[in-house]
Amino acid sequence: MNNLKGKTLFITGASRGIGQAIALRAAKDGANIVIAAKTAEENPKLPGTIYTTAKEIEKAGGQAIPCIVDIRSEDQIQSAVKQAVEKFGGIDILVNNASAISLTGTLETPMKRYDLMHQVNVRGTFACSQACLPYLLKAENPHILNISPPLNMEARWFSNHVAYTMAKFGMSMCVLGMAAEFRDQGVAVNALWPRTIIATAAIMNLLGGSEAIKQSRKPDIMADAAHYIFTRPSRECTGNFFIDEDLLKNTGVTDFDKYAMAIGVEPLPDFFI
Repeated sequence: MNNLKGKTLFITGASRGIGQAIALRAAKDGANIVIAAKTAEENPKLPGTIYTTAKEIEKAGGQAIPCIVDIRSEDQIQSAVKQAVEKFGGIDILVNNASAISLTGTLETPMKRYDLMHQVNVRGTFACSQACLPYLLKAENPHILNISPPLNMEARWFSNHVAYTMAKFGMSMCVLGMAAEFRDQGVAVNALWPRTIIATAAIMNLLGGSEAIKQSRKPDIMADAAHYIFTRPSRECTGNFFIDEDLLKNTGVTDFDKYAMAIGVEPLPDFFI
């Protein structure tokens, strides 16, 4: 399989950033996309809504269902899954992309923010996986992809933002466990993480603004890496913690300047790398 024509992708946080880029790359193949995200109205600090993204997906060649989904709500997840199955007949790929971030130390992290990160990152990933798995188990080449880092239990990844690291590593632990749990049934479960920082709203609003954006790569690099994973046989590609640049290099990609936000500017390495 070298494209995703006719495949149905359920993507959390797909109204912008990496989730949207993965959706648009799949749409070029003629895929069906369930946009499971919260943003229904325009926000000057967070460009893109589920409805504007749906239009872009359809313009790119795919079909879309925009679903208002806060992945902390089991009812909203189940409703979006039901819509996907009713319209497209099933689900082939789940992308657990939605995430909450706060790079704060223990004393600077309000419990409300701690709860948000764990409810979205860990619980949301588990809940979406649980809801989609009955349909993934029936799919021809099923994949779950979590946008989460390699598991590395060194103190340096925890010391400055232990709550966030715990939440992101929780997503990666889902990969470790579910890949083994569903290996014999043919459901691939993998993680994908960027080598460098990616130009997203989080970088713009929380982690450095326009200067950091200049030292970022476009979300397209993650989308191309995800596309490669989705087109691999699920029984032969599971339990991996992929890094976007390394994966694409192994497929023969040599030009990474096309992913740069500013040509000639060295991109900054991402967290956990």
